[in-house]
Amino acid sequence: MSKFFKHLNKILTHKRWVAYYCFMCGLYRQGIMHDMSKFSPTEFWESVKYYQGTRSPIDACKEDKGYSMAWFHHRGRNKHHWEFWMDDFEKGSIPKKMPFKYALEMICDYLGAGRAYAGKGFTMETEYNWWLKKKTTAKMHADTFAFACEIMDHMKEIGIEKTLKDKAYIKYLQEKYEG
Repeated sequence: MSKFFKHLNKILTHKRWVAYYCFMCGLYRQGIMHDMSKFSPTEFWESVKYYQGTRSPIDACKEDKGYSMAWFHHRGRNKHHWEFWMDDFEKGSIPKKMPFKYALEMICDYLGAGRAYAGKGFTMETEYNWWLKKKTTAKMHADTFAFACEIMDHMKEIGIEKTLKDKAYIKYLQEKYEG
């Protein structure tokens, strides 16, 4: 039963941090509604079974079974995942450009996951190093990828809060992304 409560706490910690970052950059509804599918039976119970506390239980499940029903469920319901925006599978799977608000929520999600798993050991440096590895395998649309790289680089240089609270910078990124 302790895995149940530990996983529930991890979800709530993640959601709290994502909301914190989303609110900074004006994504209030997304901050509140973020990852509600994690409470569905498909996602919750598989994640309890594979809970380790230091990384996503989805990764552990994939290592054990070769796939994760929780991940199929999650990525198909949460538009802040670049995998949601993959289409044209008969042509080899083509990434589509994410709407800006979901691309920005994706960044908040990355930060929230980093905070939830690293706890007090979280730093932008460790998050940036995670991003350097992640970006080598991400198959997101070129514009979404360029946005993610730019904002992660900016946060590394001036800090997370200064970046996300800077409404002029966020507006600049949005205009550049949508232009």
